[in-house]
Amino acid sequence: MGGVEDDEPASKRVKLACGELKGNPNGSLLSEPSVGSSRDLMARLLQSEDDEEVIGSKGVIKKVEFVQIIVKALYSLGYKKSGAHLEEESGIPLHSSAVNMFMNQILDGNWGGSVVTLRSIGLKDESTIKSASFLILEQKFFELLDAEKVMDALKTLRTEIAPLCASSNQLRELSSSLVSLSQGPSVGSSNQANLRAKSRPKLLQELQELLPPTVMVPERRLEQLVEQALTLQRDACVFHNSLDREMSLYTDHQCGRDQIPSKTLQILEAHSDEVWFLKFSHNGKYLASSSNDRSAIIWEVSANGDVSLKHKLSGHHKPVSSVSWSSDDHKLLTCGVEESVRCWDVASGECLHVYEKAGVGLVSCGWSPDGKWIFSGVNDRSISVWGLDGKEIECWKGQRTLRISDLEITSDGKEIMSISKETAILILDREAKSERVIEEDQTITSFSLSRDNRYLLVNLVGQEIHLWNIDGDINLVAKYKGHKRTRFVIKSCFGGSEQAFIASGSEDSQVYIWHRGSGELIGTLPGHSGSVNCVSWNPVNPHMLASASDDGTIRIWGLNSHLQQQKKQQQVHSNGGSIAAACNGRT
Repeated sequence: MGGVEDDEPASKRVKLACGELKGNPNGSLLSEPSVGSSRDLMARLLQSEDDEEVIGSKGVIKKVEFVQIIVKALYSLGYKKSGAHLEEESGIPLHSSAVNMFMNQILDGNWGGSVVTLRSIGLKDESTIKSASFLILEQKFFELLDAEKVMDALKTLRTEIAPLCASSNQLRELSSSLVSLSQGPSVGSSNQANLRAKSRPKLLQELQELLPPTVMVPERRLEQLVEQALTLQRDACVFHNSLDREMSLYTDHQCGRDQIPSKTLQILEAHSDEVWFLKFSHNGKYLASSSNDRSAIIWEVSANGDVSLKHKLSGHHKPVSSVSWSSDDHKLLTCGVEESVRCWDVASGECLHVYEKAGVGLVSCGWSPDGKWIFSGVNDRSISVWGLDGKEIECWKGQRTLRISDLEITSDGKEIMSISKETAILILDREAKSERVIEEDQTITSFSLSRDNRYLLVNLVGQEIHLWNIDGDINLVAKYKGHKRTRFVIKSCFGGSEQAFIASGSEDSQVYIWHRGSGELIGTLPGHSGSVNCVSWNPVNPHMLASASDDGTIRIWGLNSHLQQQKKQQQVHSNGGSIAAACNGRT
């Protein structure tokens, strides 16, 4: 069995080719053999004998279905000769002669004949027959209109289509096409362009999607099955942290622990006190950190993964509790503890504006997706919205937030999340003016939002991290345990490829990593000498993780293979030392 360059097929296929053959959108050859032909009889006999024949070690794959799906894939890939050879050699046709006749009738525009044949191809559901008949006759109607045969189109509408319409809206739309044609084209008619005849191959594709797969094998079915198998293997692999395109069909997929960042690549020491918070930019090119030393730092991530100091941001009068990147990563917000919020230009390190409110302190900060507004939690339990010029645009008063520096805004800007009381997170819908609440039975210390806006990761005082699904009805999905928390605020994050992992700091000076789906603890990373307060996973590089600690350092974690490569590169340089070591501390 060859590809598109195959020799001419055997005599039986040559005989079929003598009839009228057409290419359909699925790549198969359509013929219209005579009813009761020897080929059709042979196909029916073989199918009746082989329907229950199975292949494979598990005995669950039906041979006929397996062969038909392969034939379909060959035609879809353009290997028409190979597909025809396989049909002939196996004696298993892709479609029955009735289905082939039906497909040819559609492509020929034999609408009456195709409606009649539709009832002889094995359909049992009357509603499916009606829906398919409607699509066929609708095509006939529009082709008549395109040919300006208005009276014939009207007759088709009244005598053939109307009895099939369960909805008066369908008839109304088709009738409007008649009116539009009689009045001539009208400017601004939005629906008229859509209510025209489609190509016949497109109609055949729509019919294929409507009809049962036992009648017409679905397009790309083999690809779907293979993708499902790869996806199941990937999801079952607790260490999967690589690009899907790296997966192969030749072997079963399995990753090792070496795909999880677990080696210290750099230690950043530019802060002079405890490091409380850190966050990678959306493009993964920067890392921002904030500290008890009342400063924030913007770090730059090079193409080879080295992290170096770009700007040290000074001006706050109190410790800096959190930072927030604008959606374009051109600006950074920093929030002092119950103080003010400052906006910085990432390129220059210049402070662009200070947001503050008389008599109260700001406790959290966040950006609107378009970068036009700034949100901040206030220690009077309200949430304020600011323009870039510092003017307060809106304020939601009441029990909206506590003195905790977590504030999340969905990527569409519709919902804002904050801790409204010790055991509850408020989800405020700005457009609908409605509220939803996540209720915990323990005190909440921090939370973070997944990139797809569907999940919240909630850290609790009782040494548990809860994963909540907030897409629709709120429900608890998973719990993660093992880390230590008794006194301090510990922050966790989503990360890795497809955010398949959960990482968290811990008071025992380690970083903890769980597989998000299974809840399995897959790694603990020692190295810090003080409580690990916060972690952040690079959103672009799944092999880069950062952690901030009370020991005053930030650790950059990566793969062991990267460390080995980095050491080799350092040995090549005549100056001997790494740039990161010279600027930021030791490696």
